[in-house]
Amino acid sequence: MYSPPPDPDTEQRMRSRHARAAQALDVRTEPGGEFWGWAGRTLGAPARTATGQPAWLRLVSSPQDKASGKLWDGALDAQHVFGDLDGRRPALLAVHDAVDDTTAYRAELSARVDQLVLSDDPVLQRDLQLPDSWWEDLAGTLEKVAAVDTDRVAVRQQYMDRAIPEFVGIPAPAVARWAAAHSDLHWANLTAPLRILDWEGWGRAPEGFDAATLYAYSLLQEDVAARVRAAFPALGSPAGLAAEATVCAQLLQTVSRGDNLRLEDQLRHWSEELRRR
Repeated sequence: MYSPPPDPDTEQRMRSRHARAAQALDVRTEPGGEFWGWAGRTLGAPARTATGQPAWLRLVSSPQDKASGKLWDGALDAQHVFGDLDGRRPALLAVHDAVDDTTAYRAELSARVDQLVLSDDPVLQRDLQLPDSWWEDLAGTLEKVAAVDTDRVAVRQQYMDRAIPEFVGIPAPAVARWAAAHSDLHWANLTAPLRILDWEGWGRAPEGFDAATLYAYSLLQEDVAARVRAAFPALGSPAGLAAEATVCAQLLQTVSRGDNLRLEDQLRHWSEELRRR
């Protein structure tokens, strides 16, 4: 979760467009729980439909010439392919598109998740004691996701070939299997009981990519990181090496740009382990 954008014009524009989207979709927004995305690109808030159903209204904005492709259509594609994923994914109820000058807006109305996310930050800052049943549910759900055939791409081979040597220091490992992945599986996108949020970036990635992502965001909590490895045996195996190296490279790249600095030491230790393998 991010703060409102520093530019007051962006904040006012997004609030105004969010209110218009609520009117177009015949929902009433409720106070509290506002959720801003990075740089004010998205704005979400709790809402209620005309029939009283709790919902979540998320507005995303983009320059009109870039309002297409994987991220723009991710939630809609996920609804078509997965539905509510046996209750593990908030169902998408409606979509409303609008354009103002050169900016496109998409409002996504989803079923509201009552549970709080397990962390306000993608990087886990505290120990979590989750029951074995939660880990079993997560592993089973990710297996169902991986079984889906899709042409959506979350990770490209070209990126791996470039980034893994640069940031991890090894050639890009061969991918044993490409499989569908959520691709942004961190603790701010998970709840207990299990719900998995934010599906805009899902697509094909090296097998084990989601597990490797969750492991990376657990590195400050040794017990939780060990529990991730126990739940996903591909981590540490030859089959999972490509996914682990890709995630490690991605996050070390963010470190080079000044983000995720608190993970830097743990990521460098992980890259050393990957080089030894």
